[in-house]
Amino acid sequence: MSRFLQAEINLNALIHNFLTIKALLNFNSLNHKIIAIIKADAYGHGAVEVARVLEINNVEYLGVAFFEEAAILREAGVKSRILVLFDREVEGLFRYNLTPVVFDFKQAEALSNEASKRGKTLPVHIKVETGMGRLGIYENSCETIKKIAGLPNLKIEGVMSHLSQAEDSEWTNEQIKRFIEIKNCLNKEGFNCVFHIASSAGLFYPQALFDAVRPGLMLYGYSCQESENHLKPCMTVKTKLIDIRKIQKGTPISYGRTFITKKDSLIGVIPVGYADGYFRKLSNKAWIIVRGKKVPVVGTICMDLTMLDLTDIPDAKIDDEVILLGSSGKEKITAWDIATWAETIPYEILTSFGSRARRKYINDIKENKQ
Repeated sequence: MSRFLQAEINLNALIHNFLTIKALLNFNSLNHKIIAIIKADAYGHGAVEVARVLEINNVEYLGVAFFEEAAILREAGVKSRILVLFDREVEGLFRYNLTPVVFDFKQAEALSNEASKRGKTLPVHIKVETGMGRLGIYENSCETIKKIAGLPNLKIEGVMSHLSQAEDSEWTNEQIKRFIEIKNCLNKEGFNCVFHIASSAGLFYPQALFDAVRPGLMLYGYSCQESENHLKPCMTVKTKLIDIRKIQKGTPISYGRTFITKKDSLIGVIPVGYADGYFRKLSNKAWIIVRGKKVPVVGTICMDLTMLDLTDIPDAKIDDEVILLGSSGKEKITAWDIATWAETIPYEILTSFGSRARRKYINDIKENKQ
């Protein structure tokens, strides 16, 4: 059989999650704009397909990391407003009608000069540093923003920041406090713009809900903390058994002999390895679903192959479906599960699988019927 690794993307689940976020905001009586984050190819779910579904459901903004991501969306016919988070691109912003995030004065000057040459006014969002230590205006923020506002042909549409450790409420509240101080300063100066700091994690801090929110992970079905919620994971990752071997007790499996059978065993082989985003660190830790039952990964994960202990599923057959991420019957494996075994975060799991697997879209809804 040929190599098989498929990521099924449930677009119904995406719509459900989008509406759940809206309901959360409505519950708090907040009329917020939603900036849906679809960078990194929509966390591995396919940015073009995800953007089209969100556009049909009236999303206010789409958020991408770099200009190239935005250009792909525009070339595919996506018309929604697009916020470019991390790029210094200038000319292409005008060509594709994009809104940049400005994170220093030099960048603002370059944008102002180009806008003046074209006789156009460019809307921008200004990023301020409140504790992430990455990008953003970090000295004399209020004064610098006032200087940017004085540049010709720029319109400050929004001011934003980013939370670095939402699981730490004390530090998060400190970041929010710093952002509020900047907001209050700008309000006194007569600024009328959209303020936003809350990504998916920040949605659980009422004081972080300003005028807009930037959900990312929640759109794809996961809370930023491993807990029960009303979200639905959008991605299921599947492969097939390519071999089943009867192995005697005391036989080593895979590189380094990290697993040796403790009894006569049935060992399955799947055509997935660390080249496919199934990390080597999952060796002898992860579980996979076969015929509705969880079975352990055994031995060191190879570049292209992974071994499973099928001893408790004696009727398993070559070509049987294998679920690496998703559910079957009563069993479920989430991105949080895999992230815990691999000592990472669910973001990395989704982007790794999604970028390598062949994607198949299911429940491709063309409009929201709710």
